[in-house]
Amino acid sequence: MSRQSEMDELEFGKDFQDGSKASSEEESGPKSEWFVIHSYSGMENKVKKNLEHRAESMGMTDRILQVVVPTETEIEIKDGVRREVERRVFPGYILIEMIMDEDSWYVVRNTPGVTSFVGMGNKPSPLSAEEVERIMSRIESDEPRVKVSFAVGERVRITEGPFAEFTGMVDTIDPDKGRARVMVSFFNRETPVDVDFLQLERET
Repeated sequence: MSRQSEMDELEFGKDFQDGSKASSEEESGPKSEWFVIHSYSGMENKVKKNLEHRAESMGMTDRILQVVVPTETEIEIKDGVRREVERRVFPGYILIEMIMDEDSWYVVRNTPGVTSFVGMGNKPSPLSAEEVERIMSRIESDEPRVKVSFAVGERVRITEGPFAEFTGMVDTIDPDKGRARVMVSFFNRETPVDVDFLQLERET
């Protein structure tokens, strides 16, 4: 093989590798990312529907992939009654998974109820993978969160159990278990009592 033939073969190999690399990049295409958009508080679900409708009607479902209003189940204790309520994790904010380009940005930005993207200046800032994972694990959790209506240092009265009608001060709170430790005076000694939130009420 002549030297010229060897050089031509090397060039062909280089072009083939470069072409394969470009083809690979084209096949992978742009990746979707999660962004945060701001809306008027109380309108999150309506804006979510508006976004989904616009994405479908304008043929953008391949670039606007998911719209999520982060909510979580919370146990609220009121007047001695425990009930589960759904509340928004970030009132006024909506998560959207999308492939960001001028067209998808325009569709989202001009959807009724959307006031802005969250980011530096006019440039939307995508969430990191860690931020997305943290938010999703919170809203997908099967364990409801307990809404804490008492504060450490607050005076409370115990309504049930062996220490019913005793008053004391909240020492620690365990929201995950829905319990608090209350320091009560028992035989002139400060005694810690572990009680359920349902067994407490504010001292009037």
